[in-house]
Order: sequence, then C-alpha cells, then structure tokens
Amino acid sequence: MAWKNLKQRSLIDGALVKHKAITELDDVETLINWQPIEQQLSSIHNKVRGEKAWPPLMMFKALLLQSWYKLSDPQLEKQLARDLLFRRFIGLDITETVPDHSTLWRFRQKLDGDLWQSLLKEINEQLHRQELYIKHGEITIIDATVIQAKQNRPNKGVDGNDTRDQEAKYNVKISSDGKLKTTYGYKAHIAVEEEGLIKAMEVTAGNVHDSQCFTQLIDSKTKAVYADSAYKSKEHDAYLAQSGIKNGILEKAYRNKPLTDLQKLNNQANSRIRSTVERVFGILKLHYGLAQARYLGMKRNTTRFGLMCIAYNVKRGLSIKKECLDLQGSCA
Repeated sequence: MAWKNLKQRSLIDGALVKHKAITELDDVETLINWQPIEQQLSSIHNKVRGEKAWPPLMMFKALLLQSWYKLSDPQLEKQLARDLLFRRFIGLDITETVPDHSTLWRFRQKLDGDLWQSLLKEINEQLHRQELYIKHGEITIIDATVIQAKQNRPNKGVDGNDTRDQEAKYNVKISSDGKLKTTYGYKAHIAVEEEGLIKAMEVTAGNVHDSQCFTQLIDSKTKAVYADSAYKSKEHDAYLAQSGIKNGILEKAYRNKPLTDLQKLNNQANSRIRSTVERVFGILKLHYGLAQARYLGMKRNTTRFGLMCIAYNVKRGLSIKKECLDLQGSCA
C-alpha cells in the first residue's frame, strides 16, 4: 500500500493570508526533527498493493493535535477539514480531503506499545540534544493518578451483560477532605525528570497499588528517586540502597511511631522536588483530558496515554526552550 503524495502545494494554499493564528504551531514544527519519527512509522501502510494510504507521519501529527486540543476522533476529523492551523501543521493542502474518524481510529490501533515507547524515547533524545531534557542529573520523580473508565456504571446491556469496561477495576483512596473516594477505571503511573518531562509511563487497572510499578519506572541511569509515602517500603528502600540511588521517598508515620523532627524536615525538602509530578498530572487532566478514559480496554487507553505523554513532552520542551531564550535575552 503506497502513501498519498502530499508534498505538492496548490496555488490556493500559497495565496492564504499569513496570520499568527495559522502559524502558531510553527515553533513546534521546527523544534522536532520529524525524519527519524517518519522512519519509525514507515512500517505502517507499507504494502505495495492496495489503495494509497495517508502518510503515517501526517496521521501521527494529527494524533498529537488530538491530544493538545482534547478532541474525539469525529471532532478531530471536523477540525482537520475546517481549521487552517491543523492543515498547516500536518502538511495537508487546502484542496485535499481529510482522513475520516474511522481511519484515525485504525491508525491509532497500529501504534502498539513498542512503537510509541520508541517514539517517546526519540522525542526525549532530541530534547536532550537541545539541552532541554535534563538527562545528566537523572532525577526521577514517580507518582500515579486514577483515570475514570469510559463506561464505569454497573448497567446491563441488551444481552443482559454488564456494560462496564471489563478491564477496569475499582480504586479506593482517601481524598484530601478525609473521605473515601471510589473510582472505577485505570491508573496512570509516570516518572518525570526535574523539569517535568515524562521519562516513562505505565497504565494498570485501578486496583493496582501505586508501589507495584515503582521499579519499572526507574531506569539504569537514575541517581535519585522522589515519591510520596505510598511508595515507602523496606523492599523499595533496599532496592534503592543496593542500586546506589538516593532515596527521596517521603517517610510516613506509624501507630505509636510519629515522625522525628529530622524526618519532617527531610519530607519538606523532598516534597518540594516531588511536587513537579503533581503539576504534570494537573496539566494532563486539565488540558489533555487524562481524568476520563476515552476508549474501552487497557490497550487502547494505554496507547492514548502514551500519545498524550509524547504530545505533552513536545509542548513542555518548547516551553523550556522559550524560557531559556527569554533568560538569555534578559542577560544580554
């Protein structure tokens, strides 16, 4: 299956009025070298025979737009059809048709775990080469949050079976007001570095304890780990000590064994560093729609979250670059 040729631009496209509303994603376009991304996606739709398919890089960019603008597949299709900003970013001429929502769905299904994990790694490597991704400090901050399942209420379908997402599970936790909060869904686990860029992620059922994904999120180059008291255990303390990794997990008090003054001071210092991951989750929930699952099943929601992490890192890398340029300008 060959790819459609979208390199040729029409006269109409060239005659469009230049406006910052149309070019506001140009900085994102130039931040990333898309050629290695395209090479990694080249195995998709690479059959010789069959109808010409949409180029994988164009489709991947469309999924980034979906994450940035918190769109469903039908909403993304409509925006691609009518939004000049979207067309410019994905390289789609104004005279071209757009992929429909079912095509976008099928393309996403082809992005298995190994592929989007590799894409996340490539993005992070590029940001590191631009000195935007802090790799040498190797601080890892770990946390988890709950994602409510798309179908989370115990209702019966026409066949009499439960319509809830069968791969999701209940999560019970004590909220900030001291009350028990129950959510039926999944749990997203992430590791970020000190600037808030996502290094690794996992998605589990909602009933999996935060600490179960602790070691999987730590890479071999990590020098210090920070996490809340839910991750505190003798096993994790021993693992970090044996690995030569600084232990920044918050201490927790036990019955008849309150925290010492030194432990309280250490917790305060470590909490300031650990708070970075809370801000990341806040952004993902507010601007990317992380709090609510969009699809049924573990695999589909994991792929969605993987794409969300890639999209977030691209935008976060751009913000760090602008902050650096502003700082250089103020010092000039």
